[in-house]
Amino acid sequence: MPRRELLTGNEAVAQAVALANAQVIGIYPITPQTTIIEKICDLAAKGAFHPRIIHVESEHSAMAAVIGAAFTGARTFTATSSQGLALMHELLHWAGGGRLPIVLANVNRAMAPGWSIWTDQNDSLSQRDTGWMQFYCESAQEVLDTTLLAFRVSERVMVPSMVVLDAFVLSHTSEPTEVPDADTVAQFLPKYEAPYRLDVEKPCSFGALLRPPFYQEVRAKLQEAMEGALKEIDEADQLWRKLTGRGWGIVSGYRHEDADILFVTSATTASTARVVIDRLRVEGIKIGGLKVRVFRPFPFEELRRALAGRRLAIIFDRNLSYGHHGIFAQEIKSALYGWRGAPPVSCYVGGLGGRDVTPESIEGMVRRSLGERNGELFSWVR
Repeated sequence: MPRRELLTGNEAVAQAVALANAQVIGIYPITPQTTIIEKICDLAAKGAFHPRIIHVESEHSAMAAVIGAAFTGARTFTATSSQGLALMHELLHWAGGGRLPIVLANVNRAMAPGWSIWTDQNDSLSQRDTGWMQFYCESAQEVLDTTLLAFRVSERVMVPSMVVLDAFVLSHTSEPTEVPDADTVAQFLPKYEAPYRLDVEKPCSFGALLRPPFYQEVRAKLQEAMEGALKEIDEADQLWRKLTGRGWGIVSGYRHEDADILFVTSATTASTARVVIDRLRVEGIKIGGLKVRVFRPFPFEELRRALAGRRLAIIFDRNLSYGHHGIFAQEIKSALYGWRGAPPVSCYVGGLGGRDVTPESIEGMVRRSLGERNGELFSWVR
């Protein structure tokens, strides 16, 4: 039977890793990710599962360890944040290009300098082109369920997954969370059998030199796998809903069916936006919410369907591509470009370095967007 526990977002990750029976875990501490590996070690010490835990000297080495283990066919996991994820950058390409189904939890933390331990999304989004799927979570329950889903989908399409959660707002906030039983997880996530692995009885090489006639074809197969992953994510989500009653979708709406205006965001900001949407609905403003949960592979068609026929889309980014504008906004605009049903788009950037995104700031974005718009690429939320 499932059980109810009070879990932080980080503890939810650890519970999912234990339920998945991850076999090899590379660990190196960094705030605010550290309690993930602390809880994993605690669960392993209590016999909840029996992984090989590798203590290493850096995040680069943590990723190297799980890459090596994944080449042998093991189910693998690691976790990091911010500068740690940046230190992994070289090896993220190796995991993506090597088609290794590693799962990594990244607790979003602002990049230095100046030093910050608080949340924004620039660390994970700066790795968007490394060949990893990316899932952005809103609650501890969504984190737990998504981590299990990430293992399943990664092992089916042979692409690594990054499960992303906000620092402190989610990572260290306790919420009632349903932990599924082992039988349910076993139905959802069968034992992993690697299609290719290091085997002394069947020797082969991995990561060898690719001459120009072959390199692009290999990358094209990674692209095809990414494109096919959306179907796998949807099927896994539907199966999880059947098993547990919970499904999260690829994008999800709130009071959106009859909305003229959609407020588009991701992660925990979506919770705050719902409060504002309810408040504005009382005034007669027909606004709804749209949460983008899957960022890679990018859900072009799902977003087009959700935004079709709207009077206005307001996009809030907790990130910034310097010299351009918010990254979710850029990608959503690319999905809408040249499409007849595309609504006008109003873009905002704020919440960097952990600055609070309050109901008042979200309401301000909506009211400003409904007033005069001066054609700015984006507006700051102060």
